[in-house]
Amino acid sequence: MDTAYGSHPPASRVPTALRAPFSGRTWREFLYLLLSLPMSVVMFCYAVTMVSLGAGLLVTFLGIPVLAGALMGCRAMGALERVRARGLLELDVDPPEPIRAAKPGFLSWVGAVLKSGVSWRHLLYSILHFPWAIFAFCFSVTFWSVGWTLLLYPVWQWTFPAYLDQPGIQLWGNGHGDGVYLDTPAGMAVASATGLLLVLAGPWVIRGLTHVDRVLVHGLLGPSPLATRVTELETDRGVVVDTAAADLRRIERDLHDGAQARLVALAMDLGLAKEKLAEDPQAAAKMVDEAHGEVKVALQELRDLARGIHPAILTDRGLGPALSALAARCTVPVKVEVDLDHRPAAAIEGITYFTVSELLQNVSKHARATAATVDVWHAGDRIMVLVTDNGQGGATTEAGSGLAGLAERLGSVDGLLVVDSPVGGPTSITAELPWRG
Repeated sequence: MDTAYGSHPPASRVPTALRAPFSGRTWREFLYLLLSLPMSVVMFCYAVTMVSLGAGLLVTFLGIPVLAGALMGCRAMGALERVRARGLLELDVDPPEPIRAAKPGFLSWVGAVLKSGVSWRHLLYSILHFPWAIFAFCFSVTFWSVGWTLLLYPVWQWTFPAYLDQPGIQLWGNGHGDGVYLDTPAGMAVASATGLLLVLAGPWVIRGLTHVDRVLVHGLLGPSPLATRVTELETDRGVVVDTAAADLRRIERDLHDGAQARLVALAMDLGLAKEKLAEDPQAAAKMVDEAHGEVKVALQELRDLARGIHPAILTDRGLGPALSALAARCTVPVKVEVDLDHRPAAAIEGITYFTVSELLQNVSKHARATAATVDVWHAGDRIMVLVTDNGQGGATTEAGSGLAGLAERLGSVDGLLVVDSPVGGPTSITAELPWRG
């Protein structure tokens, strides 16, 4: 199997700590902190003014639509903040769910805005971000500018005697001309060294400040956890429906092309044998004997089909015997170990079985392995499955692969699929499902 890998650029010989003050990320984050102050002033003033106006007008009907308009304005500025975070902090936050009124009409829309928790979270962001933006702006500007100023002090120290009538930066003075100045080579070296330390620490300070902004943007301007969970469940439901439809089509195709076609041919052969029974008993007996063989083949196909839907051994005896029977049919020697103190939910048990079945099929068809193992155990509220083989490796969950479809099906029940398959092998695939016993 040929697998292409992208080439990685050679690692820089300059340490990260020395490159950080000049990196684009540092200056983008610093620009974000600079822009946060004017943005927060606008948002804070707008939020306080409009909410105060709406609250003051609540004695009349006008206060309610004014409050709704204030919340919608906060949502609009929140959208601008998400764009700013995406561009400067590389923080991609999904937009929250839109306002959905229960009925058409202005009053219904106003009620939907006021009942939306997302709208109130945007208002809370407009208020809370203001004091933080002031602190982050002042601290970052002071720290960053002092660091660069001291680092470059030997370059601009001449301005003090030339324009300020003093030899350098004054560290201490009594107001009568006496004092301690940074005007000697040693003093300037100490100032420059201090500035270097501040400059080297500046990117990490800026990164720490913007981390708070990341938390605020992600927590207050994104979709609510409940809405995110609903979206995930809707996606998972679609995957389940598609998988069930595909399984039904597979069963119909297997019945139509396999057992059904064989039984139709069998009926025709028996009809011919019936016609020949009186005139040529030997030929009729031979046809009946052939039909008997066809019946055995059809029965085997029906058993295989039933096993593909849900094997009886899984229902009757559980995962251990079912997986051992599955491994016995694999073209590669498979060692099975199942450590379960009791059985999980029937649906999870079935998904686990078919997960192992599909992984072993991949081992048989693609891995070129000589040995494989299947381990199943219970860990907390999860059931863990580990399938390994000593084959050629190169398995991925990229779109379009069989493992990608398997990962989607596991995700539909809050499961997880992790593939570790370097080229040349070995391959280790871990599946994790909820227990739900």
